[in-house]
Amino acid sequence: MEPHVDAPLLKDVSNNLHLLRNNIEDSPPITGPKDFFLQFGIESKKLWYLAGPAIFTSVCRYSLGAVTQTFAGHVGTLDLAAFSVENSVIAGFSLGIMLGMGSALETLCGQAYGAGRVDMLGVYMQRSWVILLVTALLMLSLYIFATPLLLFIGQTEEIAHAAGKMALWMIPQLFAYAINYPIAKFLQAQSKIMVMAYIAAIALVLHTLFSWLLMLKLGWGLLGGAVVLNLSWWFIVVAQLIYIFSGSCGQAWSGFSWAAFSNLWSFVKLSFASAIMLCLETWYFMALVLFAGYLKNAEVAVDALSICTNIVGWAIMVAIGFNIAISVRVSNELGAGHPRAAKFAIGVVVFSSFAFGTLLAILLVIFRHQYPAVFADSEEVQQAVYALTPLLAACLIINNIQPALSGVAIGAGWQAVIAYINIACYYVFGIPLGLILGFVADWGIKGIWIGMLTGTVVQTTVLFCICYRTNWDKEASMADKRIKEWSGQNNSNES
Repeated sequence: MEPHVDAPLLKDVSNNLHLLRNNIEDSPPITGPKDFFLQFGIESKKLWYLAGPAIFTSVCRYSLGAVTQTFAGHVGTLDLAAFSVENSVIAGFSLGIMLGMGSALETLCGQAYGAGRVDMLGVYMQRSWVILLVTALLMLSLYIFATPLLLFIGQTEEIAHAAGKMALWMIPQLFAYAINYPIAKFLQAQSKIMVMAYIAAIALVLHTLFSWLLMLKLGWGLLGGAVVLNLSWWFIVVAQLIYIFSGSCGQAWSGFSWAAFSNLWSFVKLSFASAIMLCLETWYFMALVLFAGYLKNAEVAVDALSICTNIVGWAIMVAIGFNIAISVRVSNELGAGHPRAAKFAIGVVVFSSFAFGTLLAILLVIFRHQYPAVFADSEEVQQAVYALTPLLAACLIINNIQPALSGVAIGAGWQAVIAYINIACYYVFGIPLGLILGFVADWGIKGIWIGMLTGTVVQTTVLFCICYRTNWDKEASMADKRIKEWSGQNNSNES
């Protein structure tokens, strides 16, 4: 029999931890170059401790679909097209929604952990499960009616029917997304990133082995790919749950609680704002490929752009690592009442992401005559990719800085504000400018990309200005208020 612990006693312990954590001093002020480089080194270690495993985990999870797609290409051309369409349109849309809604936990769990209110992390995760599972049920229609939807947006009948059948097979993956992303944010807030990396690595190895076995060796084709991909995602979910339920997270997980069903509407609003913020960014980049399909010589334009977006996609895996790391650092430090540390962490991550993006851009320019041939045999496509290299290099730099600043916004809880900024910069400014340059000025794919890249530059500049002008002392106070409100501490104090 487990010993009984009174709720008031647990609350007193939690409040004492909160006071103890807030009594820890903020990072010291920078008084000279020596102090700066010392603090820069310390903060860089903290960031890479989080970013390194996060990057590895992102690459492993990204590779699950890529491995299935590779084997699908050896099954048949229709199978490859069907999986590519289902994975990018149906599953891609669902993943964006689930990941976006789950990112609300980055703010709440991160700030609660920084403030010492570790006991609230499990409750927050359960609330997010409730909301995301309901969302998954609502999104079932997207999978059930995938075929008519794909026909409506212009897919051929053969591909639409094959992709629609694949979508029905992939329904279990939708619910795995709903469980997984709250778990990921729950673990990230506690800096338990390594366990996620180990589980993702094991999942990728097993996924590759069983995909080959079922899809090619046993001849199951796409059905085998769907079975393995579903099982791989559920393996990740179950393995992480076993880790949590085993007691490895301490007070952060104390079992299921009816408190998960309280204050749901406020949680829904923050989750919805997070989803809109992330999806607006994801769909903006997808629109680039869509518009390229309406150009003259569209096949070459789309092929060239697909190569460029593939390169950007791998680079974004690194940017996602920076995004996760800085959201954890900012939320933890604001929750702990350390505004100087939060502000300095932002400066370090912006510099680091800029340096990494610049390094990638330089390597791309150096090998600009060689790399197009790696991705395409067609001389015409290679020349089109070569012509896009300057834009691709600029995109690598900007798209490394922008996710880092978005991570700051998530850590500080600015999702709703950033959603409005994204609408203005991307959809009111960037896309119209791209369409004007691409079609009216007849600059083709370069014009579309220049216009949309300009929108990203404007959005990044706005985010940078917001971070620079923010009163971080006030943000720390707001984080403290948010923690008390969401944990019900204000209500208990008032009563």
